This record gives sequence, structure tokens and C-alpha cells, in this order.
Amino acid sequence: MDELEKLLEDIKDGNISAQKAREKILDLPYTDFGETKVDTFREVRKGLPEAVFCPGKSEEHLKNIAKVGDRLFTRATEEDFEVVRSVRDDAEYKEKGRIIIVGNVELDVEGKVVVVTGGSSDVPVAEEGAITLEEMGYSVERLYDVGVAGIHRLLPHIGKLRKADAVIVAAGMDGTLPGIIAGLIGTPVIGIPTSVGYGTAREGRSALETMLNSCATGLAVVNIDNGYGAAAFVHHIML
Repeated sequence: MDELEKLLEDIKDGNISAQKAREKILDLPYTDFGETKVDTFREVRKGLPEAVFCPGKSEEHLKNIAKVGDRLFTRATEEDFEVVRSVRDDAEYKEKGRIIIVGNVELDVEGKVVVVTGGSSDVPVAEEGAITLEEMGYSVERLYDVGVAGIHRLLPHIGKLRKADAVIVAAGMDGTLPGIIAGLIGTPVIGIPTSVGYGTAREGRSALETMLNSCATGLAVVNIDNGYGAAAFVHHIML
């Protein structure tokens, strides 16, 4: 976004030739590194910066992507962070959410989000969403380990959930917590099924199906373990 605004100012002030401006505009939609094509226009088009999914990417891929603009890297390891940091000394690693932040991804936003988990095992997925929202500039409050095995842990916090602008709920096993919360409050709820649980939990598929089958209104559901997707959806609600 800043790059586009600067280019427009340069054109307005006559600081750049028409030919040079044309070359820069052609580079705005994406930067082509062959196997990786960095979507540098994502923030202008979608209102939030590109997020890069690290698993499966080579060191060369990560380095090329990190060179261009400010963005998030999700599902990142310490090794991924060292690779990114070798080309961007402003990179920061959030181990709990497995996220690398490169540059400044803060946006001009307002809003309060409460991020909830059924259990402690759901925290890494929840943190992916919570950290993403915090880095964008939202106020985030965490309410962890309040699942249905001890629902009395949740009930004292219902007032807090009702006052939030949005609530994200990460839960595995039976996946019933988002539906319960959505039935108790009028705030939009985004459910994240997590790949936590034994046997018939089926790596999160049972939780996903439960959330999709909820009869509570005001509940949207993202894919299994998709903390970033939940944060992005909240951002679009807030716009």
C-alpha cells in the first residue's frame, strides 16, 4: 500500500518519468521469481498483506519472498526464521504461533477480538490467529482451556464475549465449543476445528463436521488448523 501511494505522489509531483512509472506499475501486481510469484498487490486488493505458508518451500523460495515487501510467514520453524532473517534483518519470530513477521504489517484498524480454546492443545492454532490480529493492530484478549469437559470454566466470561466485536474459537475432539458459544452470544463467532484428539477425531474432521452442523446462528467455520484464515475473516468483518 505504501509503495503504491508513494508512486502516485511521485507521479503527481513530477519526480518520476512516465516510462519509469509504467515499469513500476507493471511490477505492482506480483514479483515473478519463477517458482514463486509474490503477490505484492495483495494488500491493495484485499486490505491485508500476503501470508506465506512455509511448509514445502525451499530456502530459495523463502529468501525470494522475504525480499519483497512486508508480510507474514505461517507454520514457520526456527530454521525457516533463520533463512528469512538472512535476507531481512527486520524479521521477527513468534514461536508460540509459529509466525514470522517481516517488516510492518500493522493496518489502520480498530476492534476487540477474544480468542478462545477448548483445551491447551489448541493453543498453537489459536495463537496463529491471535498474533496475526495483534500484528495488524487489533486488540486481542485470550481465553484458553475453557472447553466442554468443564464448561463451568467458560460461563463466568460470557459477558466479556458479548462485548467483543468478534470471537474466534479453536477446538478439537468433539468440536462443540464454538456452537455453544455462538448460542449464548450475539457476537460473530469463527470456529477453527483443530487436529487434536484420539481415533475418531480423525485429525480434526470430526470437529469440522460438528461445527458445520451447528444449529447456532452467527457461526462461521474455517478449515482445520487454519488460525490465519480465521484472523483474515475477522478482518473482513471489521472493514
